[in-house]
Amino acid sequence: MNLRMRQICLVARELDPVVETFREVFGLEVCHRDPGVGKYGLENALFAVGNGFLEVVAPVRDGTTAGRYLERRGGDGGYMVITQCADLAPRRAHCEAVSVRVANEIRHADYQELQLHPRDVGAAMLSFSRQEGGEAADGAWHPAASRATSTRGSVVVEAMSGAELQGDDAERLARRWSEVTELPLGRDDHGRPLIALDDARLRFVTATDGRGEGLAGLDLDCTDPASVLARATARGLPIQDSTVLACGIRFHLV
Repeated sequence: MNLRMRQICLVARELDPVVETFREVFGLEVCHRDPGVGKYGLENALFAVGNGFLEVVAPVRDGTTAGRYLERRGGDGGYMVITQCADLAPRRAHCEAVSVRVANEIRHADYQELQLHPRDVGAAMLSFSRQEGGEAADGAWHPAASRATSTRGSVVVEAMSGAELQGDDAERLARRWSEVTELPLGRDDHGRPLIALDDARLRFVTATDGRGEGLAGLDLDCTDPASVLARATARGLPIQDSTVLACGIRFHLV
């Protein structure tokens, strides 16, 4: 295992409307709510998507980091890319070598996580995490308080197979993520820079929506895109081709 995209975190001004939208449009059900995020002034909901998890957090008081992020980006959107690796020690050493600060560290008996400062990486908060006894792709995952195999979610959305990060200079942003993750840069079919993880791809694009740098899109492996698009249309969500805009994120149905 090198790096897996085990969890994606979004931030919203209000949690309940997003939970309802994800249920009605994508067929996703909440598999866990973590009271521990309360110490950060947040509430959350997690959804099982394939072997990974999609999380939405929302501020419940003023003065939170998530709240400031909402203001800076002008609304709901992507917040964190949480990866799973086999060993954190070399990751920590490499971050120090390339001048990336650890913004927050989480330590439990079975789970450790390094949350990197977004200003040092760019676009979003990148996290390196290690799960004791969770080396299998569908193994234990502490943030969801369960094993992935016990929380199988939507049969329509099978996996999160990619994340889209945007910036004013996509090439520069991609090079920085490549440096921090120690993974080579490649190109997709459209010539855009990408980084291949074990189970997903990180794609880098130029920001054209006026929101600046950020985690702006997710690729969803979908068994019935037409039904998802129909439900999104019924809820009045913006749609372009096979892309649905929800929670400030471009969900690309693939």
